[in-house]
Amino acid sequence: MARTDNDTWEITESVGATALGVASSRAAETRSENPLIRDPFAQHFLDAAGEGVWNWHSAEQLPPEVIEAEPEIPLQMQAMVSYMACRTAFFDNFFLDATRSGIRQAVILAAGLDARSWRLPWPDGVTIYELDQPKVLDFKASTLAEHGAEPACRRVAVPVDLRHDWPTALQEAGFDTSAASVWSAEGITPYLPAAAQDLLLQRIRELSVAGSRAAVEALGPSFLDPELRAKRRERMDRVRAVMAEVDPQREIPRTDELWYFEEREDVGEWFGRHGWDVTVTTTPELMASYDRRTPEEVEDTTPQNLFVAAQRR
Repeated sequence: MARTDNDTWEITESVGATALGVASSRAAETRSENPLIRDPFAQHFLDAAGEGVWNWHSAEQLPPEVIEAEPEIPLQMQAMVSYMACRTAFFDNFFLDATRSGIRQAVILAAGLDARSWRLPWPDGVTIYELDQPKVLDFKASTLAEHGAEPACRRVAVPVDLRHDWPTALQEAGFDTSAASVWSAEGITPYLPAAAQDLLLQRIRELSVAGSRAAVEALGPSFLDPELRAKRRERMDRVRAVMAEVDPQREIPRTDELWYFEEREDVGEWFGRHGWDVTVTTTPELMASYDRRTPEEVEDTTPQNLFVAAQRR
């Protein structure tokens, strides 16, 4: 499951499976009593993919053996659902604010399985460019088409690996480098080496005129904390061992094997150095703003990321 240069994946494998996990969180939030966000399409992706560990957030009950081995796992999972709901709301509002201000082209980098092009009330005339691996985009579009869903904007799929020359692919798809744009990089930074993150930000800058906006879910300082990393691995290994006995056919992947634990420049500082006005919101601040604070006993299981909002001067 470890990453390699130019690796690809099916929707149920590697990074693709993490997109299903996020969809599971959005589906669970949508079914909740007071949902912060509504994604009626998330469950369609889970149904199309079939059974897998990504369904845990949507499961009515986990195997009792798993809860016995890790009693706090239901609380951890609910905290993760809340985190994903807050993250989704942050990017939803960022896009809508930008397009309501007059920006008419938006770029979703690593679009995954969020059906933002279908579910948000986009202003007239907005074009959304969705960039991701071809198999991911095909799965999303075909699944929603089977349910008769139509995008709520002009959606342009750009099937490309973000480690390759995606700026050329984006411009060939119709992106206008002379017009203001709004960008998102959600849930992608841990899956990029430090050099690839720098290149991604540089390419956004090169394609953005004054007035353009960008939002990034950036890694916080605790991402490289060896103690937290060890605790996360120990917790996952306990659950993996129990599941190997309860359901040998369902292997739980080590998601941290997909991440790049490398020193990298602070994203907010990077934008500030390159002529953008920047606002940075921590995970606790973001979740508190939506009244979704993480319980103290599972704080170390919630991603302590930084939500960077930038506008080019």
